[in-house]
Amino acid sequence: MEKSNYKVDQIFDSFMKNNLFKDKFVLQTSYTPENIPHRDDQITQIASILAPALRGERTSNLFVYGKTGTGKTLSVQSVQNELIKRSSSTKVKLIMEYINCKLKKVSDTEYRILAELIKKLGGSVPATGLPTDQVYNKFIELIDNEKKLIILVFDEIDHAVDKISDNFLYNLTRLNSELKNSQISVVGISNNLTFLDGLDPRVRSSLSEEELVFPPYNALQLKDILSERSKRAFKEGVLDEGVIAKCAAFAAREHGDARRALDLLRIAGELAERSNQKRITLKDIDLANEKIEKDKILDFVKTEPKQFQLVLISIISLEERVKLNEIFTGDIYNQYQLLCERTKNDVLTQRRVSDILKEFDMIGIINSNVVSKGRQGRTSKIKLSISKQLLPKVKEILNDSLNL
Repeated sequence: MEKSNYKVDQIFDSFMKNNLFKDKFVLQTSYTPENIPHRDDQITQIASILAPALRGERTSNLFVYGKTGTGKTLSVQSVQNELIKRSSSTKVKLIMEYINCKLKKVSDTEYRILAELIKKLGGSVPATGLPTDQVYNKFIELIDNEKKLIILVFDEIDHAVDKISDNFLYNLTRLNSELKNSQISVVGISNNLTFLDGLDPRVRSSLSEEELVFPPYNALQLKDILSERSKRAFKEGVLDEGVIAKCAAFAAREHGDARRALDLLRIAGELAERSNQKRITLKDIDLANEKIEKDKILDFVKTEPKQFQLVLISIISLEERVKLNEIFTGDIYNQYQLLCERTKNDVLTQRRVSDILKEFDMIGIINSNVVSKGRQGRTSKIKLSISKQLLPKVKEILNDSLNL
């Protein structure tokens, strides 16, 4: 028989003995709390807009937006659960279905969105193959057999529109004129604050009959959220003083993102356990923040379109040239054009590349400062903000993706 690895046994033993968590799931994004702090006003407004469904009346279409981690989905789902519960004691037939448009193979075509809705409503269509008109007919057949109200919640709706245009929203909201018994309402949720501006005016007017903005949480509100969750998540007395306040301060800097705050606290706990500590310290929060930043940058580099990757590798290759102490947007555009020719990609305009650089600056991948060049006008001086430790991994991802 093989001898067990002594070090592995030791690790497993220490994890079994030294568990800082009482219920880690409470800090996961998939956890739905009973109480949603600092969102009473928003929940009240959502409930008021959707309440007519309980009288058998079609509700206004609602568009909810705000930055990531501001409680949009939690608030909508909280109202959804209460509505479904209350409707079961009335004669009204109410169906409320939730679809996350960021999920792959669910919202990359109009066909797939409809197929997913049909599946949720108890029907089925083949994964591909039917004309879209036939799938719509199947959907109508399924929902219009008796009097009922259907509320469809599309979370991260901007992802679906980016992939398949806003026609599917127009088609869905227009269906009401074809239905004899049922009526459909749509609730759209988006992290993109300017999403509505890009919609066809007809779609915009039908989708945003009611609009609701979720403001970011401030540091004190985040502290409340973390305090409430940490009581259930951790064993008593394992958090050092100031840990929750520091988590809240970090997340408040990141546009008041509660998800970010919860991730920080959870990862800090995991790192403390791995180090066989009895407590979670302020240093663990710093380490967790570094880990999240690193993962965020690598994830961004992997998932961005080729054109973004070409601009980024242009900046990296320019910074690696020892003589270039200062890099300007013009230098980057020249290098980018060369790389486009080499990789046989279309060359974007200088203005579009400037927009990409603004996005990099906003995410924190570069630092950009506007400088005056006298009579030549103004330009931006660019400096890479990716740490030296992370750079080799970023280059590896970019080289693989662009076949360089």
